[in-house]
Amino acid sequence: MQKQVIEYGGEPVGIVVPDADRLKFIAVKFHVIDLDEQRFGSAEEVRTAIRNLVRQRDAANATDRHPTEEPPEYRQPASLRKR
Repeated sequence: MQKQVIEYGGEPVGIVVPDADRLKFIAVKFHVIDLDEQRFGSAEEVRTAIRNLVRQRDAANATDRHPTEEPPEYRQPASLRKR
């Protein structure tokens, strides 16, 4: 078993490296840092854990804002707003 890049949404978010009979995940993106150094049975388990983590955060963020408020990723940066 060799190290392998793990992508989420087409973006590399970490790697897995062999660790005894498991794979250790090393995060390279902040939004998956909670999974850093956890061990998994396969690369697919890592991808599932990432997907679950992102979905949980999205759900939590959705309940933290007013129902009519746009999600942060839809907001225009302040430097581009009309004054």
